[in-house]
Amino acid sequence: MTVGIVVVSHSSRIADGAVDLAAQMAPDVDLAAAGGTDDGRIGTSLEKVLAAVEQSLVDAGGDGVVVLADLGSAVMTAESAIEFCSDPDAVVLADAPLVEGLVAAAVAAQGGAAVVDVRNAAESVRFGSAEGQPAGEPAPREPEASGDFELVNPMGIHARPAAKIAGGLSSLDAEVTINGVDGTSVMALMTLAAGQGANLHVEADGKDALKAVQYVGRLVEEGFGES
Repeated sequence: MTVGIVVVSHSSRIADGAVDLAAQMAPDVDLAAAGGTDDGRIGTSLEKVLAAVEQSLVDAGGDGVVVLADLGSAVMTAESAIEFCSDPDAVVLADAPLVEGLVAAAVAAQGGAAVVDVRNAAESVRFGSAEGQPAGEPAPREPEASGDFELVNPMGIHARPAAKIAGGLSSLDAEVTINGVDGTSVMALMTLAAGQGANLHVEADGKDALKAVQYVGRLVEEGFGES
């Protein structure tokens, strides 16, 4: 079982499309779309959202459920559904942009993260984290493990490769950066805009540091299954 995720949107097409996108990167995660009204109009339906949450609770098998919503009344509808569901303590609402937060949450859930960590992964897209070296920090030390790998797949780092990297690293006991960004963040990796022939510099610290570097290296050398 993994943490379930419910997507609440004013539009059924947006909810369905967001779920389809995230499913490409997190095939083992239960993703439920609850968009639009019961009669297919733009809006939200408490009954539809509540049904999705309840089903997700069953499918998650006790691992919990994270809900993401798009705008205004969708958030209020999601909050009401959580309040009225059979196990409100097992359901959390993420304050995150719908698509970016969903992708980050789905990858975290795919990696086996707990419900709070899945919510935090979604919200990290919104709140972000300081990148680079803050003023006054001491000079960086040598990482416990590092490696350089040249991208061979034609499209470089796009959504699926980023999800493979982030998903695998999130299950390891290591802090990993790739070209200076968080290796467990799908969105951060995609911002690298690294195409074919670009170099990925991987640095890792922690118990699984070497394993993390080797994992990224193997994915790159295999072309993420695309080349």
